[in-house]
Amino acid sequence: MEQTTETQSQQTEAEINTEAGGELAPANTKPQWQEQIKPAVDVFSKLPDYVGQFFADYQQPLLTLLLIIAAIVTVRVTLAVLGAINGIPLLSPVFELVGLGYTAWFVYRYLLRASTRQELASEFNTLKGQVVGKNSQKS
Repeated sequence: MEQTTETQSQQTEAEINTEAGGELAPANTKPQWQEQIKPAVDVFSKLPDYVGQFFADYQQPLLTLLLIIAAIVTVRVTLAVLGAINGIPLLSPVFELVGLGYTAWFVYRYLLRASTRQELASEFNTLKGQVVGKNSQKS
C-alpha cells in the first residue's frame, strides 16, 4: 500500500516536471515580440481619440467638402440623364417647345403688368422668409 502512495507521488512530481518543459524565464521578462509591437499597439489604441478630435475640430470644413462633392456628383448625374434624353429622337424638340411655352406663360402672367410684378415679389419674399427665416426678411 505504501508503494502505491509513493508511486503516485512520483507520478505527480513527474507530471509537474514535464509541464515545466525546459528552462524557466524570469516572471517579469516579456517576450521579444511583445516589446517589438508595443509602439504599434500604442498608436492604434490612441487612434480613436485622434480621429474623434480631428472630426470635432474640422467638422464644418469636412461637411462643406462633402456637400461640394455631392453637388458635383449630382450635376454629373443630371447631365448624364439629360444627355440620354437628348439621344431619344423627337423628345429634345418637344422639351424645347415646353420650355418656350412655360417662359411665355411666365412673362405673360408675372412680368407684363406692375401689379403682377408686385405679386411675384411678395411671393418671392414669403418663400425667402420660409427658407431663410423671418428675421432675415427685409421689406
